[in-house]
Amino acid sequence: MDQSKHEAIERNAFLMIVLTLLAVSVGGAVEIIPLFFQTSTTKAVDQNGKAIDVKPYTALQLAGRDIYIREGCYNCHSQMIRPLRAETERYGHYSVAGEFIYDHPFQWGSKRTGPDLARVGARYSDEWHKRHLLDPRSVVPGSNMPAYKWLDRPLNMADIGKRMSVLKLLGVPYSDDDIAKAGAEISGKKELDAVVAYLQGMGLALRNVQ
Repeated sequence: MDQSKHEAIERNAFLMIVLTLLAVSVGGAVEIIPLFFQTSTTKAVDQNGKAIDVKPYTALQLAGRDIYIREGCYNCHSQMIRPLRAETERYGHYSVAGEFIYDHPFQWGSKRTGPDLARVGARYSDEWHKRHLLDPRSVVPGSNMPAYKWLDRPLNMADIGKRMSVLKLLGVPYSDDDIAKAGAEISGKKELDAVVAYLQGMGLALRNVQ
């Protein structure tokens, strides 16, 4: 393009906006669209295409995840282990996209006031987690995490079945039976039980992979 045409585009604000949006749209499409067809981001596989055992959240875990988001736990805890030696030695296998195909939205992030939780599942007992949520310093003396004492109350999530139905539309493989039994599964539970169930299910698919 010669200089006169270039100057004409720069002087025409409307044309400049249109061409800029076109360039951004094409560039974004080239980067984003292939991800929908990339197995490692759409199926339960590791970075090498090997199948991993990723299960959708149970009704109780899903309720716990909603509470986790409601309470803003992601503000201090990421769920993304980078492929760096310092991280993998502390937390375990680095995170891969295939682990999170049933997360809407996923909880990756970079903010860590507290430790990463991507592989916290089964590392501690249910009782430890409950004590930690209600009174963090009773199990971790130097913790600056606030106490979530109000979680020790009945779990009131009557629409859990509807939530699972919506997730089914998004591709989560819930059966009609799973949805029908969801209310019974969380009946009589506390919010504390739900959050602990969610935490205990984190990162198990690649726990033993080196």
